[in-house]
Amino acid sequence: MQRELKKIVETLSKEKGLSKEIVVEALLDGIKTAAKKRLGSKAKLEVKYNEESGEIEIYRLREVVDQVKYKESEISLEEAKKLAPDVRIGDIIGEKIELTDLGRIAAQIVKQLFSQKLQLAEKQIIYEEFKNKLGEIVSGYVHRFNKKGIILSLGKAEALLPEEETIPNETYRRGDRIKALIIEVYRQREPQIWVSRSHPAFIKKLLEKEVPEIQEGVVKIVSIAREPGSRTKIAVHSTNPNIDPVGACVGVRGARIRIILEELKGEKIDVVPWDPDPAKFVYNALSPAECSKVIVDEANRTLEVVVPDDQLSLAIGKKGENVRLASKLVGWKIDILSETQYLRRQEPEFLKLIKITGLSDEIAGYLYEASIKDLKTLIETPSERIAEITKLPLEEVNKILEKAKKELSA
Repeated sequence: MQRELKKIVETLSKEKGLSKEIVVEALLDGIKTAAKKRLGSKAKLEVKYNEESGEIEIYRLREVVDQVKYKESEISLEEAKKLAPDVRIGDIIGEKIELTDLGRIAAQIVKQLFSQKLQLAEKQIIYEEFKNKLGEIVSGYVHRFNKKGIILSLGKAEALLPEEETIPNETYRRGDRIKALIIEVYRQREPQIWVSRSHPAFIKKLLEKEVPEIQEGVVKIVSIAREPGSRTKIAVHSTNPNIDPVGACVGVRGARIRIILEELKGEKIDVVPWDPDPAKFVYNALSPAECSKVIVDEANRTLEVVVPDDQLSLAIGKKGENVRLASKLVGWKIDILSETQYLRRQEPEFLKLIKITGLSDEIAGYLYEASIKDLKTLIETPSERIAEITKLPLEEVNKILEKAKKELSA
């Protein structure tokens, strides 16, 4: 058995991805524990591994005494002299124990403890490896599904892709190869690795991988706003005036961004230039819509953006997505008005009507077109007529009129 130990150590080291030192340490710990089961828990043992011969050397250490009180750790002078004739009281004598002397039960204990130690070492190495990869992208295969989400096989480790971290409307089958971002690594009985495909940093890392200028630090990703599965906006900046940051990210004929789009399976990506001036930045952030004017309110960090009438729906986007993402990207609140809405708001009485009644620009616009441009005219107009113009319920119209009356009577 001992002749084969060297080969076993080397094989396990390669298979498990562990150093020889860790494998040997696990083996020696197992043998020491098994030996104490046979020789007594208080027995003093020295267990060594001879790397050259591949043999395990086990020594039982006992103190030479006149009268033995503790058989596990003491030996009489008479018995000691049989092992070493010149021994004296107080000396420590080592008696070599053969591995086979420990018996079959001890061998089973060694095997069990050795396996446990190796498993613990493997788990520790996996934990350390993936802890250092936090925030990086990994690639794995869909292994199985559970209540929490999808279990990915990463080779020696498994990762959980929680349902809330998947991209909406994406479907996965067992065996599918997918990429994901490591967002958490927990140290429990088994290393717990959590990954995400919906995190904004997932797209950032994908872009970093495809764009050498980002890797070199010439192009920087300043901010990202994302609605997974639908659209992402990315603001980029170049430290070199001769390099177009947007062009670098998109690539020749869109080659670089296309790779990312294929990974995201249809999610749209807008790459826009970053600008330190929020007024200029919002022009880019609202792309593909065009802007006519921007009014900056620094105190409230609000941007009032005026767009051509035919660009209003494009600027707002489906269900408000475009303006919502632009607001996240810039970090300011954005109010969007069409040029017509903006001109109407320049009339003090009409602006007052909007503020008092709390009507939206769209509803207020219906009133304006019907020549109802101030609170007085609003009150004088029959409620049925207002309901017809605004398409609001009569009950709601009456509440609006009450607000208007209170303001005029104040």
